[in-house]
Amino acid sequence: MLRAAILDDYQNCALTLADWSSVTKDVEVKVFTKPIGDDDAVIKTLQGFAIVNMMRERTPFNRKVIEGLPELKLLITTGARNNSIDLKACAERGITVCGTGGFGNPTTGVAIGLLLELTRRIGFEHARMKAGEAWQVTLGQDVEGMTLGVVGLGKLGTRVAKVAQALGMKVIAWSQNLTAEKAAEAGVENVSKEELFKRADVISIHVILSDRSRGLIGAKEIGLMKKTAFIINTARAPIVDGKALMAALESKAIAGAGLDVFEVEPLPLNSPLRKMDNVVITPHLGYVSEQNYRKQYPDVVEDIRAWLDGKPVRVVTGGY
Repeated sequence: MLRAAILDDYQNCALTLADWSSVTKDVEVKVFTKPIGDDDAVIKTLQGFAIVNMMRERTPFNRKVIEGLPELKLLITTGARNNSIDLKACAERGITVCGTGGFGNPTTGVAIGLLLELTRRIGFEHARMKAGEAWQVTLGQDVEGMTLGVVGLGKLGTRVAKVAQALGMKVIAWSQNLTAEKAAEAGVENVSKEELFKRADVISIHVILSDRSRGLIGAKEIGLMKKTAFIINTARAPIVDGKALMAALESKAIAGAGLDVFEVEPLPLNSPLRKMDNVVITPHLGYVSEQNYRKQYPDVVEDIRAWLDGKPVRVVTGGY
C-alpha cells in the first residue's frame, strides 16, 4: 500500500475536514502535526512516502529534499502556487505536483485585525482584564481619517483597501505594475513609492514574494515613514529588510509593526519580537481559516484519487 504524509497539520484537523474514504483503501495516511525540522530531518522522516501533502510553505521542498526522497511520486500543495517547491527538480524526477483551490480571502481579516490591534489595543486590554487588572490604560487611535498605504493592489490588497475605506480611511497605493486606471477602479489614489512611505499612517504589504520583491522595503523606505506610522506585513517576511525594520522598532523611529510572517517559522522562542511592546505578532494565520481548510483538504483527497486513477488534476507546472 502506498504511504501518504500530511505535513504541518498544526490544528490536527486534516482528517476531520475532509472525507478520505475514497483513498484510504489504496493509501495509508500519516498526519504530522508538528514541524519536522531542517532538510535532513525531512529527508529522514519522509523516506518511503510516495505522496506528500504540504501546507503552503511550512516545509520547503527544495532540490536537496526532492532528490533525497526517491520514492516520492506525488507532491500536493494547498493553494494554487507555492514558491518553496523546486518544480524543475520535481519535473526531472517525474514527480507530479498538484495544487488545490481556496475559499475567500482570510488574510484580509488578519491584516485588518493587526491594524485594529495596533491602533485600539483590543487584545492587549483583553489580556489585562483576564489577568485581573482593574481597568483601561490604553488611549487608542481612531483609524477614521488616517491614510492607509497599500503596497500591492492585487486581489488581496484591493480587499484590504475596501475594508479600510469602510472604516473611514483614505487609501493610497503603489506597486511596480500599478496603473492609475486600476487604482481608480478601486477608489484608491495611485502614488509613487516614496510618497506612499512619506504619507501613510499605516502601511500594509500585499505583494507576492519574488526576486523582484525580495528586499523591496529597506532602510530607505522605512526611513521615510512618519514616527507615528505603523507597518503591517501579512505577505512574506523577506519583502522587508528585517534588520532595518528591527532597528526602526528598537529606536522607536516608527510607532510599531504588525507581523504575521517571519524569516524563520515557527518564530524562535528567543526572538526579540516576542518581547517588544510596539510589535503585534501572530503565527502566520493569514490563510488559516476553517472555511479555507474545508475547501483545501477535500481538494487534496481529490488530487490523490485522480492521480491514483492516472488522471491528475490541478497540476502545477510553473509560471511563478
